[in-house]
Amino acid sequence: MKLDKESHLSEDELHDLSFDDFDEVLNPRPENSDFDAIVEEALSRRGFMGGVLAFGGVATLGAATTALAPVSAQAAANRFGFSAVAAGIADTIVVPDGYNWHVAARWGDPLFSDVPEFDHETRGTAASQARAFGDNNDGMSIFSDTDGRQILVVNNEYTNRSVMWGNNPDGKYVTDDDINKGKNAHGLTACELKEVDGRWQIVKDSPYNRRFTPDEPMEITGPARGHDLMKTSADPEGGTVLGTYNNCGNGRTPWGTYLACEENFNGYFGTADADGYVQDGAKKRYGVSGKDWGYGWWKVDSRFDVAKEPNECNRHGYVTEVDPYDPNSVPKKRTALGRCKHENAEVVVNADGRIVIYMGDDERGEFLYRYVSDGYYAEGGDTDDLMENGTLYTARFFPDGTGKWLALTPETAGMDQASICMFTRMAASKV
Repeated sequence: MKLDKESHLSEDELHDLSFDDFDEVLNPRPENSDFDAIVEEALSRRGFMGGVLAFGGVATLGAATTALAPVSAQAAANRFGFSAVAAGIADTIVVPDGYNWHVAARWGDPLFSDVPEFDHETRGTAASQARAFGDNNDGMSIFSDTDGRQILVVNNEYTNRSVMWGNNPDGKYVTDDDINKGKNAHGLTACELKEVDGRWQIVKDSPYNRRFTPDEPMEITGPARGHDLMKTSADPEGGTVLGTYNNCGNGRTPWGTYLACEENFNGYFGTADADGYVQDGAKKRYGVSGKDWGYGWWKVDSRFDVAKEPNECNRHGYVTEVDPYDPNSVPKKRTALGRCKHENAEVVVNADGRIVIYMGDDERGEFLYRYVSDGYYAEGGDTDDLMENGTLYTARFFPDGTGKWLALTPETAGMDQASICMFTRMAASKV
């Protein structure tokens, strides 16, 4: 079996790794980051024992620094209006007293009446999966329309290959349809839920039901729109991208939209042309190694072949805004919020009316960010510009328990604004 030349692991062994370990093998990071050193020094200096060390919190826009604050476990527990769940090892879901649970939606459940029920033997097809509930839920939110109908929007982050293709030899894809089935299980699912006899279930054929697969057309907005490094052979204008995938946490806006946070996008780009792929500094920083995580998308969709379409990866790693109330709406990738392995997007309306969005980059040694809109939020007003024009900041922490927000601008980072939004990690390292 051929060994991977960098890691001395076979392709099968690489694909069996977690996303984090996959990245560590192909793009190793130092064992200890600058932040680790600051935390260690802060702990030593302040002796935070018996409490929770909380960097940052939510700072006002005018504050240059923000203090660390110890929060006791008891105080944190008292914030919730239910009793704690005892620790246990039973393979089941445990909820507090007074609560119950049941399955409302499962991988493969049809969203429409013309889709066959999930077949556990074949595990469906690419076509059926594109119109059925996706796999591996992560961030999610419930929205209510004016009639009280409940709309669930959920991230379908990734798939377990051994489950998706568990009916195949060795749990791997065999056909192109296998690959596309796994691909279509990624993205987002929006569906109406209704309570029937005390149990919530999907309302088939609801106008709110929708799948956002990796092939869903989406608008690129913000400073990076139209930049040369956002253009591909299929999109020479750099304004429309297909799909979203590997969304981790999420956010929701005061005006009722859903924010999906793209995380480990790098693990989907591969190539058979190792000599034709050049891993420049930007691709290395984002972990685009030319080796995928075993999904094989590049074999059926050339835009994921990083040697053929070197710019496609620059179009992923963003926060995507989705309107759950409008079935005909086009999702928008908000490049003004920066590109990284987004873990979340916590939206706050500041005291002065500006929108502030706090975001984390989920990779060891990377940064925390916030975005502050130029415009002001008014209920019922025009909100489209609020995530279009604003200032992106990165956090710097100090050993004394304070921190500072540093603006990422052409003046501070030495990069144009579009490049800051596409290569946010590199901009953060410069300030």
